[in-house]
Amino acid sequence: MPDNHQAGLRRRLRAARRAVGVTDRIAAAAAVDAALKGMGLPRPRSRIAAYRAMDGELDPGVVLQRALALGCEVHLPVITSFRRQRMRFAPWPVDPRRLPAESDAARWLDLVLVPLVGFDDDGNRLGMGAGFYDRHFAFLRHRMAWHRPLLLGLGFELQRVERLPAKSRDVPLWGIVTERGIHGPAAARNRGKPAENGS
Repeated sequence: MPDNHQAGLRRRLRAARRAVGVTDRIAAAAAVDAALKGMGLPRPRSRIAAYRAMDGELDPGVVLQRALALGCEVHLPVITSFRRQRMRFAPWPVDPRRLPAESDAARWLDLVLVPLVGFDDDGNRLGMGAGFYDRHFAFLRHRMAWHRPLLLGLGFELQRVERLPAKSRDVPLWGIVTERGIHGPAAARNRGKPAENGS
């Protein structure tokens, strides 16, 4: 996909997710939480990471409230260098004075709820274009057996596209959950089949 076409697609999908009304946005967040609950995610007392919703992203707040009630340890991303496109995950509430080493928290997380602009059924993700998540979780591309953390995108069904080109540096998502269901490799787990790289 040429860069100018991808930039146009990104603009269109961002505008579409911003246009989702408040009522539909609340209903979608509840439906996504219900789908995750049906998958048994997050697991009690597990380590999870999420994001603060912005620019029309689906809000993971409902999921996080349930996670906290389950005794989960919640982490949030903190940008440490825009120039080098680096971020870290820090326990919530975040104390900027006590950030973990760049790779420490990420490698021991169980589940990461990932924001997205667009996605396809193969688990390919279109992000904002900076590459923070792909760079931070690049180590997953080199693992043969241990595939934690599971990267699970959250979004609206209207962000689903037929196909996104996969680049060598891209880290595919284990699955995507929208208000209408589960997509990507995680969909097999939801049908009672073993997921390709699940637990």
